[in-house]
Formats: sequence, structure tokens, C-alpha cells
Amino acid sequence: MAESTPWIRTFVCALVCTIAVEAHATDLPQQRLAPGGVARIALGASAQAPRVSHNGVPVLVVRDGPQWTALVGIALSAAPGSASVDVQRGDGSPSTLPFVIKPFHYAEQRLKVAPGQVDLSKDDLARYERERAHLADVTATFTETLPPTLLLRQPTPGPRSSSFGLRRVFNGQSRNPHSGMDIAAPLGTPVTAPAAGRVIDTGNYFFNGNTVWLDHGAGLLTMYCHLSAINVKVGDEVAAGAVIGAVGATGRATGPHLHWSVSLNRAMVDPALFLSTR
Repeated sequence: MAESTPWIRTFVCALVCTIAVEAHATDLPQQRLAPGGVARIALGASAQAPRVSHNGVPVLVVRDGPQWTALVGIALSAAPGSASVDVQRGDGSPSTLPFVIKPFHYAEQRLKVAPGQVDLSKDDLARYERERAHLADVTATFTETLPPTLLLRQPTPGPRSSSFGLRRVFNGQSRNPHSGMDIAAPLGTPVTAPAAGRVIDTGNYFFNGNTVWLDHGAGLLTMYCHLSAINVKVGDEVAAGAVIGAVGATGRATGPHLHWSVSLNRAMVDPALFLSTR
């Protein structure tokens, strides 16, 4: 279970709507103004970091010299069109800054899986609903700890076997788009932390199989699914490159691979945007 309760997180968010971290433009995630992308919103110069929120959720703010930039995760379910962030500056003056979410075409993938993983039994559906509620609580985790980096390492070697945003069709039935990056790798291949963080959840889930969640700070979380082994426990502090599990095929999987997700201000965004291009 996530370590902190929802009311504690709400209280913390009310006090600290923005976390500021030193960064340079080359260390920021790539911008994609589309569902599943990241918006980089210029806030200008000021002595103190502005407090920023999007749809009531705290947003990470980074400093590049005298300038401040808000990094906003855009949910895959977001409709293209006008959007905005709420800004509270040090002098107490509130403002709203607009940005535009642009359409983005994601490919479609058709998969065959066991019928029981598409048309759920009553017991499996009840389990899924319990897990969904719990994972919503996990994704709401927000700590004051600053992310040690905004550029992430690929957590296991291998080619991408299924990219972020794919429209998934299981046994002819359309489901939610793919909210992570799938990396093909042999069974048992080590999975490592892409950056330093704290383990906030582990467990075996109906769809995701054996899963680990890491909190990197200020609303930046990562998730690792379908593992054959879990090498960490809730509360562990892990360094970048530390082994947290092994590639598997647990849960709804057609073969061994790692499903890797990145969540920013509770929105699943494309992990590729956080990989270094240098």
C-alpha cells in the first residue's frame, strides 16, 4: 500500500503546490503538447518559485538560471484544445497561463489473450475494481522530495515491442490506450531503477502482474509491470541503476517483457520523453 494516506497528501499539496528543482533546458523532458505528452510552460523570472497547479493537482516547477518552467503531464484522456495552469506567485498575485493540447495520432495494436483476461468473471472484476481504487491512491502520491534528475535511464535493455499510446484491441474488443512503454527482453533480465527513488508499492495485480512503483519526488512516479521477481519492498530507498526486479510475463502478457510507465502530476506520459537524447 502507498505509505501516506489521501488526506495527508491533500494537506501537503495545499501547503506546497509546487516543488522547485534546479535544471537546465537540456535536462528537461522533451515537450509534446498532446495527450500523453509533457507541456513546458515558461513562468518568467522571479526570486521565488511560483506555485503551479493543473486541474487542481500540483505541478513540478524547475529553474533554469533566473527563469522558471512548469512541467505539466497531459493525460492520455485529455481532449485536444485549450488548457491552462493556475499560477500563484510569491507576491500573492494569482494568474492563469493557457496552453494548447494538439491532436496526436497513436497507432492501433490487436492482441490475442486468454478470454478470461478480457471478459472478466464476477470475482476477477471485483478484484480489478479493488486494485484500481488502490492504484489510484498510489498514483496520487506526492512528496516534497525533489527528483534527483529529470532524465531517466531505460530500466532494462532491449527493443520497444509496443509503444506508448497504442490503441489496444484485445480479442476484437477495444480497450484503453497503452499507458507505458513495453521493452522486449528475455525472462529474468534484471530491471533497474532509472533514477534514485523510494519504493511506494509492490504487489501482484490482475492485469499488471508483479509490479513495483517508485516515487522520484514532486509527483514524478514510475511503474514496472509483468515482473517475474520483485527485489525490493515498500519503503526501500533505491539508487539509480539498482536492481528492483526481473523481466517476466505475469498478469495480462503475451510473453516476457517489461511494461514501464511514467506518471507526472497523476498523468501517464510517454517515458520516451524522459530518455536522454545526448
